[in-house]
Amino acid sequence: MTLLKPESGPPDDGDAPGGARADTDDPYVPSRRRLERERHRRTRARAAAVVATLSTAVTAAVLYVVVTGAPGWPRTRETFFNGRYAREALPRVLDGLWLNVRLLLVCGAAVLVLGMLIAIARTLRGPVFFPVRVLAAAYTDFFRGLPLIITLMIVVFGVPALRLQGVTVDPVLLGGTALTLTYSAYVAEVFRAGIESVHPSQRAAARSLGLTNRQTLRHVVLPQAVRRQVPALLNDLVSLQKDTGLVSIGGAVDAVRAADIIVGRSLNYTPYIVAGLVFVALTIPMTRLTDWVTARMDRRRTQGGTA
Repeated sequence: MTLLKPESGPPDDGDAPGGARADTDDPYVPSRRRLERERHRRTRARAAAVVATLSTAVTAAVLYVVVTGAPGWPRTRETFFNGRYAREALPRVLDGLWLNVRLLLVCGAAVLVLGMLIAIARTLRGPVFFPVRVLAAAYTDFFRGLPLIITLMIVVFGVPALRLQGVTVDPVLLGGTALTLTYSAYVAEVFRAGIESVHPSQRAAARSLGLTNRQTLRHVVLPQAVRRQVPALLNDLVSLQKDTGLVSIGGAVDAVRAADIIVGRSLNYTPYIVAGLVFVALTIPMTRLTDWVTARMDRRRTQGGTA
């Protein structure tokens, strides 16, 4: 009987050189060096977490001993950390906080729009726009240099004193106007920095494609400028959120004014602590959002993405 010799042909797709069978479905197996590196990294991370926890605990213990061991601590605890007045103040402070939130939303939108218009006015080109640029620069210089508390006093108390027909005397509206005037000057400079950071070649390329100056500004310059300045804009909004409490100087009953009413009646300052903690609780999410956006944009720049 004659045995037939199998025909020689190309190896199967799963055959590896040297006759070994390569299974392409097998998961990736990291090398021993990589496993040791990752194990060392995890060990260092656990050690760092333990050290940080111990350091925090020791620091907290030292602060507690120093503060509670002070001679005036019993009186301070009664005056600033009284549980009875805290329970009384919390509902009223939360009711007043709704006014601060509304001011933040309305004034924030107005500040962004007005700031953008002022920034565009400052970056207009050509000699015909020189008076517009001067007025925009004078506006930003004046309101950035004038303390916010003075702006509030001038607007809240000065406008009603003029007795102008048809002009509101509502302290909430006047306080919101003062906040908008001041913060739009800061935001305008943020927008202007973003506009001037766009390379001139972007404008030249847009003009070469047939876009007008207005179309170039709207479709090419402003999207890049705003995207680059998002972290700075969020920081300004965080500051605006805190400064909405200053409208209480005109008599508006916000969170700060609600606390002030209880303090004036009880001569106990715990409501101020409650109002401060409420503002902190409202500010922390916006601050963390700002940090996240900043880190994300930094990573994109590092990886070569568009800022």
